[in-house]
Amino acid sequence: MRPLTAISSGLLLAACLLATDASAQTGGSEGLSPTLSAIKTTHTVRLGYRESSPPFSFLDQANRPIGYSLELCEAIVEEIGVEVDDPNLKIDYVKVTSDDRIDAVLQNKIDLECGSTTANSERGKRVAFSPLMFVAGTKLMVPKSSSVQSLTDLRGKTIVVTKGTTNEQAIQAADKKSSLGLNIVVGPDHEQSYQMLVDGKADAFATDDILLSGLIVRHKAQDKFRVAGDYLSYDPYGIMFRKGEPQLSAVVDRTFRKLGSNHDLVPLYNKWFIARMPTGEKMNVPISLQLEEAFKAMDDSASANN
Repeated sequence: MRPLTAISSGLLLAACLLATDASAQTGGSEGLSPTLSAIKTTHTVRLGYRESSPPFSFLDQANRPIGYSLELCEAIVEEIGVEVDDPNLKIDYVKVTSDDRIDAVLQNKIDLECGSTTANSERGKRVAFSPLMFVAGTKLMVPKSSSVQSLTDLRGKTIVVTKGTTNEQAIQAADKKSSLGLNIVVGPDHEQSYQMLVDGKADAFATDDILLSGLIVRHKAQDKFRVAGDYLSYDPYGIMFRKGEPQLSAVVDRTFRKLGSNHDLVPLYNKWFIARMPTGEKMNVPISLQLEEAFKAMDDSASANN
């Protein structure tokens, strides 16, 4: 784990990135910002979902999108309904991947991206993020029989990453810094990256630790694979949406404050990370101190504004 000072600095950066973007002016009909105006016109909110990012965003046995991030997005949809005076908004679920999710927001294909997306300064120049909803970091998935304990043990070997992720950047940076001579191959999404490891086409799979654990649980592969290594990145997650719409940002922030003031955030976390999920698996990942403090801060903020 990183030193506490590094975590605190990371949380401060996340707080800055996830703050309301108030630098632009609202527009659109009826005084609504462009996204909210379009939602009012179509009576529909388009949610971007991931097929294989359990427990954040994935498909159940009936191929319906479910997950922690989607429940947060559905709460935002309710608050959007209040904002646009339409309590019966429909939801259109739109599949996105790690590679095309940002473009889906920028190109107005989705209104909210409900997956496992890291809010960092580079992305913050292009898109906006909700308040903090999870904290993760890059680790390795390796076969249980493997002797690999850290990234340096993979010197000269093949490691798979998912295209368009911060993990890809973290592995490339670590490879260059330590001259490991890694053969870095790319999968189009987490499921395909996982399958490359299963098929023996890679010696390790690098992505966020919680996603690795989720895939292992989802595939009932606890006896085949394990998560290894130190954290190679710091990844605060947020719901992604279009930048430059302070009215939409205010709606998103208000949703999180309401969930915080109603003490709904920790039970929602426990539903997906502690209890048995609707698909039958259990993650058994207790809430981190950092996330618990972030949720408490939202509760305190809501109380202060009442």
